[in-house]
Amino acid sequence: MTQKTVIWLTIAIYVVFISAVGLLNAKKSKNITEFTVGKRNAGAWLSAFSYGTAYFSAVMFIGYAGGTGWKYGIWGILPGIGNAVIGSLLAWVVLAKKTREITRQHKIKSMPQLFEKRFHSKAMKNFCTAVIFLFLIPYSASVYKGLTSVCSVLLGVDERVCMLVIAVASMLIVILGGYGATLKADFVQGAVMLIGVVLLIVSVVKSDTVGGFSEGLSSIARETKNLGLSTADHVGLWATVLMTSFGTWGLPQMIHKYYGIRDNHEVKRGTVISTCFALVVAGGGYFIGSLAHLFFTSLDEIPGAGAGKTDYLIPNMLQLSQISDILIGVILVLLIAASVSTLSSITITATSTFTMDFLAPVVMKTTDKVKEARATKLLCVIFVAFSYLIANSNTPILDMMSYSWGIISGSFLAPYALTLYCKKINRQGAWAGVLSGFITALPPVVCKLGGIEASIPHFGKIMDMGPHFACLAMAASLVMCLLVTRITKGNEKENENFYIISAE
Repeated sequence: MTQKTVIWLTIAIYVVFISAVGLLNAKKSKNITEFTVGKRNAGAWLSAFSYGTAYFSAVMFIGYAGGTGWKYGIWGILPGIGNAVIGSLLAWVVLAKKTREITRQHKIKSMPQLFEKRFHSKAMKNFCTAVIFLFLIPYSASVYKGLTSVCSVLLGVDERVCMLVIAVASMLIVILGGYGATLKADFVQGAVMLIGVVLLIVSVVKSDTVGGFSEGLSSIARETKNLGLSTADHVGLWATVLMTSFGTWGLPQMIHKYYGIRDNHEVKRGTVISTCFALVVAGGGYFIGSLAHLFFTSLDEIPGAGAGKTDYLIPNMLQLSQISDILIGVILVLLIAASVSTLSSITITATSTFTMDFLAPVVMKTTDKVKEARATKLLCVIFVAFSYLIANSNTPILDMMSYSWGIISGSFLAPYALTLYCKKINRQGAWAGVLSGFITALPPVVCKLGGIEASIPHFGKIMDMGPHFACLAMAASLVMCLLVTRITKGNEKENENFYIISAE
């Protein structure tokens, strides 16, 4: 068989599996509760793998790993370590147990509902719903773009065709099966990711270009020294580490994974599993990206368009590594699995939130859970279509993701995390945190959409500084939450019942 035949056969097997999972779970997602949180009885392995596969997609493997590796050399591994320690271990320790208990106690199925019940504000719920739906679209688009760059290089397939295949696969698993199907699919996809990353690392390191682990590290250390990284570069690196690690704390599709965990014992087990998963997958992905300068001396050697050339680094590195046909197929399935699971989580979160918290109570004016589920599935198709259209733009993967994460996490991380632990945070403080974070994260998006070439001395164009503004937004939101609460009257007595957790 030819190389392309082997690769397509491997991909076909995966698509059949995804379709089967969706069809087998179709009867279990007929109402909105089953569609969004299942039966809230997920075990540690399912929850942890679902968290990890939602976290890491082709955006990380292709966009961030390639971009940070090219820009920072061996230091490009730091985001992977940060994702494991901060984005997984610390996130689960701080957020998982409290989120699970409070959302179960109050029958909460989305982040907007959490804010409405805690701060008694429908306006905050509506604002949160709009921001989540609108700004998860560019993140979804970045996932499509990351995967298609690989398929176009390794298979020679038109990028639009690749996007359509991924769109169909993600819609099948979401529309047919909902939350329960994604959990089961994510477990298998997570296993594929773990195996694929290990095989990928071994293959790239053993290639003639790298020459083994020790030789590769020595060579990339020399290349990194030749980069002559400035203070501004190191600031940019740490902005990327913090945004991709702390950013998950405020993303609704990540927090959503805590809602359905069976009990607190499973939370503890899930913490360990999630951290180990992130160390292998994120650490491995960024390590491969850090070797980019061993394969290329200039971006001019890489096919691609304009600012998006770094999106083609990893695909071309794989091609030059002379990896076997079967392994190429496995790697493509790894990237497809990672991307489809992320897309499923994004799509379910964005569409179910919009349906439950806006369409049903405001437009449809219904409490029929079956109708809500049907509306959500229709909205899934619309959401995927918008994502597809944006993915066809010439915006680099890293930029699209940083805009999305910056605005969403910048707006909601601080109010959400403080809500879990601080009874004194009041409505005024929460609004101050949400709005200050949202406004602070906007400049890169505004400059990009308006074609504004504004820049900051020594740092570069504002439109390219998504991670910087994302970190500023998260910090500003936290400060404003605490400051405004301090100078306004609290409402501790009003919210005492919110924190009373009944025994399981």
